[in-house]
Amino acid sequence: MFRYIRYIFLACIAVVLIVVSLANRNVVTLTTLPEGMLGIPGAELLTFSIELPLFIVIFGGIAVGLLIGFVWEWLREMKHRSAAARGEREATQLKREVKRLKGEKNEGKDEVLALLDDA
Repeated sequence: MFRYIRYIFLACIAVVLIVVSLANRNVVTLTTLPEGMLGIPGAELLTFSIELPLFIVIFGGIAVGLLIGFVWEWLREMKHRSAAARGEREATQLKREVKRLKGEKNEGKDEVLALLDDA
């Protein structure tokens, strides 16, 4: 059921993206610096312009924004991931220590009694 809802949702998004693309086919010029800054010495080295359809500029802006957001969240959550990994290592170490201590406690006992103590 949810799979079909997801397919319908993705189809709606695809239709919207296609409509936006067809409506914004006009070519626009992207430049790295505004014209007012061209008088600054050395600015011509940084000046670059390219002509693209407007829908590519729109979708490119969305993609760059998503990429920046994903990287930002990944960096922000790094401390949580490292704390979880540290806790996991500590839990594993403690389990090993408990197993070792139970083994020392049950040394020299009958195997059946040792199994009952472990339970």
